Amino acid sequence: MLHRCAWAPENDKLYEEYHDKEWGVPVYDDKTLFEFLILEGFQSGLSWRTILYKRANFRKAFNQFDPEIIAGYDERKIRELLQDAGIIRNQLKIRGAVQNARCFIEVRNEFGSFSDYIWRFTDGKPVKNHFKSLNDIPATTPISDAMSKDLKNRGFKFTGSTVCYAHMQATGMVNDHLVDCFRHNQV
Repeated sequence: MLHRCAWAPENDKLYEEYHDKEWGVPVYDDKTLFEFLILEGFQSGLSWRTILYKRANFRKAFNQFDPEIIAGYDERKIRELLQDAGIIRNQLKIRGAVQNARCFIEVRNEFGSFSDYIWRFTDGKPVKNHFKSLNDIPATTPISDAMSKDLKNRGFKFTGSTVCYAHMQATGMVNDHLVDCFRHNQV
């Protein structure tokens, strides 16, 4: 039997698949980075399990996380999203996602890609941590603090340091798989 990080509940196939195949794997694709940025913002104040189980609905509701389409959402589309029981119907988070799409496009235009922008916070490579327990893993770091500050200065919403650190974990900018997890040395 494979030993996983303690946060990945046993007998939850969706969580296991996420842990085993996605979490902590370095992501350089702009669209995937954007998706995680939006989902982490929606997760703020909620459990990741809630978001993970609604992710397919989010993808459908938010046009497969195409930032060009989302940046053009109007009031009619926002009202439609507020009625969609398949997603988190928080008006501030929905409007924040639209704002973030617009900011994402600006950053991508300035840096050539969002990936080039976001990965500069870790000098273009993952930070490999060696945590032994969940209690060792921080909620924020000086890197996530700097990222949050820069994103907010660029107009992004729901990008506090905790959200930024969760984004870094999800997209493999940091490897926070516990040292006894089978994925620790694989990513």
